[in-house]
Amino acid sequence: MSDKGVSMRTVITASSAGTAFEWYDFFVFGTLAGVIAKNFFASLNETAGLLAALALFGAGFFFRPIGALIFGHIGDRVGRKGAFLLTVTLMGGATFAIGLLPTYAQAGPIAPILLILMRIIQGTALGGEYGGAAIYVAEHAPVKKRAEYTGWIQTSAAFGLVGALAVIFVTRKAMGETDFTDFGWRLPFLLSAILVGISIFMRLKLSESPAFQKLKDAGEQTKAPYRESFGQWKNLKLVLLVLFAFMSAQGAAWYTAFFYTQVFMEKFLKVDPATSNLLIMAITIASAPLYVFFAWLSDRVGRKWVMWCGMTLSLVAFFPVFHAMASLANPALVAAQQRNQVVVVADPAQCSFQFDLIGKAKFLTDCDIAKNVLSNAGVSYDNQAGPAGSATQVHIGSAVVASKSAVGLSAPEAKAVKAGVEKDLKAALAAAGYPAKADPAQLNFWGLFGVLMIFVVGATALYGPMAATLVEIFPTRVRYTAMSLPYHIGTGWIGGFVPVTAFAIVVATGNIYSGLWYSAVFTGISVIVCLFFLPETRGRPID
Repeated sequence: MSDKGVSMRTVITASSAGTAFEWYDFFVFGTLAGVIAKNFFASLNETAGLLAALALFGAGFFFRPIGALIFGHIGDRVGRKGAFLLTVTLMGGATFAIGLLPTYAQAGPIAPILLILMRIIQGTALGGEYGGAAIYVAEHAPVKKRAEYTGWIQTSAAFGLVGALAVIFVTRKAMGETDFTDFGWRLPFLLSAILVGISIFMRLKLSESPAFQKLKDAGEQTKAPYRESFGQWKNLKLVLLVLFAFMSAQGAAWYTAFFYTQVFMEKFLKVDPATSNLLIMAITIASAPLYVFFAWLSDRVGRKWVMWCGMTLSLVAFFPVFHAMASLANPALVAAQQRNQVVVVADPAQCSFQFDLIGKAKFLTDCDIAKNVLSNAGVSYDNQAGPAGSATQVHIGSAVVASKSAVGLSAPEAKAVKAGVEKDLKAALAAAGYPAKADPAQLNFWGLFGVLMIFVVGATALYGPMAATLVEIFPTRVRYTAMSLPYHIGTGWIGGFVPVTAFAIVVATGNIYSGLWYSAVFTGISVIVCLFFLPETRGRPID
């Protein structure tokens, strides 16, 4: 039993369930990025619309550190319980509201503005949730089982993601893709009203954590959590150590494993969305017990080496696993790329950086039009500099397709030029054996599951012991504020922007694997810093 007659099981269940519901709310948006793009960014072309939706998914993460500061301040001054009760209420309300928003077709530009506002509220709320839940469980747990018990908080992300994927998968199958895209997408968001009600009911039954209550009874809780956390070098250096030793890797590796893999399969490998959803749901279910296992293992052998092995495995696996995914999901595409390589020969001065979040760039030069079509088709291509002033040519094996410029033309004329180039390129790609979609008969589902599980093992080994490590590193007085900020910079800024940044790099370079360098760099930083600078924290007193 913990304090005031509340059992440890109740503490873990209420904390983990509430966090899982918040993750559900947050992940529904990311999973439906493509549908969100069609309904709220209908004025943009396909690539710009998806980029805008992915960027908005990342925008929610951008506000997570702000939420960490707001609710960390409340948690360190007023109490853990009140802070994370407020976060789940805000998250549930914002998610439910998204399900009621008008689309671009119904309300024009006001629709994406309202969507952005709700996404900001979601990100801010989640910024205060994780730290409160992890601290609350850890401050109740016995020292020898601290990681094992907080490991259940780590599984909450898996349960939330599984819940989001399951609801979307069932709704999509039941309604059909057309009706789901039209209005069925609202149902997963509206369901959050039930989940938040359950969560609030469970959390109202909890009492304050014993470590904080002890501080409060003695009148020793911090009066200035920001100044103590970030104005005192002894605490600030811990914040920086945590960020670079493992939070950078956690953000990059976890979001690559569970989010960018889905973007990659659907956008570049042309896998049916229902199939990719099912795959991600399967590996997420498989990941749930691994968080607790690796947390349990860290109670016995130490936190540092379990996390280091996890991040190192992810780093080594990034490029081989994604290449294997291509061969297993769309072997016809891989064969076509090997047999008939695509090369864009163009004057570099005519080629723009294909990264347009707001849809204002027109991409009217012959080079831009050609690359835009190829990117939308999910085709890798090499870039070759042509003579200054030369027209762009796309070499597809032995075939050559001349692109055309729409600079200076009216909007209808430019649209016609683009459509003509797209028609010519797609015809040449089809003749060269490039498939328009992945063939379900050739897709190796269990092979994909197997290679994706490599990422799952790496991500869970890194994430499982993390809650206990974070709590053990920081002092009780500033624990909520100090640990929440680096956590949400890592997951929010580094992890949250994995899909949009990686996708933009691919569009810019023409190589469908080049976006992985974003994740590899951040993970590599943590592999080095963790190895040489992170101390072992297992067994440390936390009160």
